[in-house]
Amino acid sequence: MSAEENKESKPEEPKKEEPVKAPEVPKVEAPVEDDRPQPVKQSRPRGQDPLPEPEEPKEIFAVKTSIGHEKIVADMIAARAKKRDADVYAILSPQKLRGYVLVEGKGMEKLRTLIKGLPKVRGVVQGDKSIQLDDILGQLEPTSTVEGINEGDIVELISGPFKGEKARVEQIDKSKEEITVALIEAIVKIPVTVKGEAVRILEKEKEEEK
Repeated sequence: MSAEENKESKPEEPKKEEPVKAPEVPKVEAPVEDDRPQPVKQSRPRGQDPLPEPEEPKEIFAVKTSIGHEKIVADMIAARAKKRDADVYAILSPQKLRGYVLVEGKGMEKLRTLIKGLPKVRGVVQGDKSIQLDDILGQLEPTSTVEGINEGDIVELISGPFKGEKARVEQIDKSKEEITVALIEAIVKIPVTVKGEAVRILEKEKEEEK
């Protein structure tokens, strides 16, 4: 056998397998625990309505008006509140509190929206605090509608067929709370009897100075 044949018949040595390296696993840092107390979330069962929003409390507001038109403004506010189904629960027009109307309702902004555009209204008075019932108890005492009116006073009729006319007070009936006046611009002086709330005094102070 030749040397070349002996070389070819020699078995081949097996190849050495290289060890397989395991993939490197990235290090994951453990989360740092937070010792601070966490807010507890209130969960509501499914199918239930969400919690209702807190209702605004009832408050008493003072609405500034033109002097002598308090009752008219109170009637207009009441009519509009009824039409719009607004949160208005009481309206007061005290005779002792000239130029103001007291309104019990919810929220000043709601009231401002309600009275916006009404004639003879000058806005809502915004004080440091809301008006308390004790503050207006003195205004709730009943008084005569002819109180403060004297014979000879010059008044203006604010309601009725002679609305806007000037007149002089001729007679006062305190038991019926009526006054009899004579129209100043009328050619023939015809006595007209009206309720005390239907007039407002124009020249009372001038008459007293005389």
